[in-house]
Amino acid sequence: MPGLLRGVARTAVISGTATAVSNRVSRRQAGRWAQQDYEQPAAAPNQQVYAAPTPPPEPAAAASMDTKISQLKELSQLKEQGVLSEAEFAAQKGRILEL
Repeated sequence: MPGLLRGVARTAVISGTATAVSNRVSRRQAGRWAQQDYEQPAAAPNQQVYAAPTPPPEPAAAASMDTKISQLKELSQLKEQGVLSEAEFAAQKGRILEL
């Protein structure tokens, strides 16, 4: 019986320690978030705060011709299967070829 009590006591100590540490971390994180909110300028109720405009993303490097050809083949297969209409096919083809 003493071994069982020792095991229960050890489990209670470990559990209590874990709970205390978890609560302390939660309180510290909540304090940091509150500090960040306090440091940010507050906008007037009817005023919107806008971020600086971000530049448009750089155009991706031109896809290799092999990639474009494989995409066009897939598109033509979808058109032949009736999944794409003629207008949808033309639109996607223009997008791939960047027309």
